[in-house]
Amino acid sequence: MKNIFTKEVTAEIVARIDRLTSETQPIWGKMSVAQMLAHCCVTYEMVYTDKHPRPNAFTRFMMKTLIKNMVTSEKPYVKNGRTAKQFVISDDKNFETEKKRLIDFITKTQQLGEQEFEGKESHSFGKLTAKEWNNMFYKHLHHHLTQFGV
Repeated sequence: MKNIFTKEVTAEIVARIDRLTSETQPIWGKMSVAQMLAHCCVTYEMVYTDKHPRPNAFTRFMMKTLIKNMVTSEKPYVKNGRTAKQFVISDDKNFETEKKRLIDFITKTQQLGEQEFEGKESHSFGKLTAKEWNNMFYKHLHHHLTQFGV
């Protein structure tokens, strides 16, 4: 899996995002391109903001047991897979605003670097290794950028 913490991979992801337009249509799924960008921002909002409440202890235990490996492994996501409710974006979003937010989050993460994420507590899965953080960040972005043909 490519390393999102490197400048080269971050630049590659940003270049893919820059190829999107407000009119880009998905190859699969129901989200608009602006909704997809907002959806991708949720992962970073959980790291950098308090916008999303932390799950209770039971839910965190279940997520660590049943979902963590699916999210943090190198195994690609399936098309049209289910998503957690906090990742569902049903309202209209502004393409340029969401694009800027996502690029800013990706850039901030790269600048902080792997060392910042080694052993960092995840919103839902407990402490993760830098590799698990990388897999979660990169795999999610790659999945949705592929969904929109870039």
